[in-house]
Amino acid sequence: MFKRIRNVFSKFIDKASQLISSKEKLYELVEDFKLELISNDVAYEVAEEIASKIIESINGGLVRDRDSLVKLLKKIIRGYFVDLQYFDLFEEARRYKPYKIVFLGVNGVGKTTTIAKLALMFKDKGFKPLMVAADTFRAGAQEQLRIHGEKISVPVFTGKYGSDPAALAFDAIQYASNRGYNVLLIDTAGRMHVDVDLVEELKKIVRVVKPERKILVVDALTGNDAVEQARFFHEAVGVDGVIVTKVDAYEQGGVPLSIVYAIRSPILMIGVGQGYRDLKYFNVDEFLDKIIS
Repeated sequence: MFKRIRNVFSKFIDKASQLISSKEKLYELVEDFKLELISNDVAYEVAEEIASKIIESINGGLVRDRDSLVKLLKKIIRGYFVDLQYFDLFEEARRYKPYKIVFLGVNGVGKTTTIAKLALMFKDKGFKPLMVAADTFRAGAQEQLRIHGEKISVPVFTGKYGSDPAALAFDAIQYASNRGYNVLLIDTAGRMHVDVDLVEELKKIVRVVKPERKILVVDALTGNDAVEQARFFHEAVGVDGVIVTKVDAYEQGGVPLSIVYAIRSPILMIGVGQGYRDLKYFNVDEFLDKIIS
């Protein structure tokens, strides 16, 4: 994972370390570095800002050798991940009965599978989760969640196709309260993210459910489109945290950085495989070690 962006950083560090005494050549190298970042899914605004901070440090005499350059780059990248509203889903869930999470994301990003993975994590930690199939629009959506539920032995609350998703979610809350389920993982429709009807539908679900958290699921392999999806959903209903899927097959590496820059919401977890236990916490230091050596 992150192979290409790691090569970009490595190449820049190697070349810049040999040009410390030549500011003009360093400036040219920084411009090339910026373009390489953009080609690896780092949003233009982020790449521009990173380049400006490097130039500022060069002018201030802070880049003296390879070690100081590596420390500078790690400090710059880490800076985008600090001061975010981090939270632990499992710790929070102990304070609510039930703990309600609404999942957002377009079709095809692995949202339903991610919900199942997270449901299994809650189950393993002693919770009694209920998955809610509130996507009543896409044919097969509820069956897909039900199949996952059977495989991980977590029940799924469903309704009629074409019914009001908000009403279905409300009924699920009542059902959960009456039967002792303490975590609700609510799947929602993921039609094209320019769909005005979808936005209104999501707003209604959020009004009715009053979820403790709204989690966006994006596919790393969609690159800059994942960032646009993050902006869209954040503007529509707000995003508390993000789960990035298919990271194990993702070489470019810029998506996590671009998303936190775009919406200032934390990356909570990453999908690193197809198995139900292939979901892990996103760790900023691990990310830095992967891309900057």
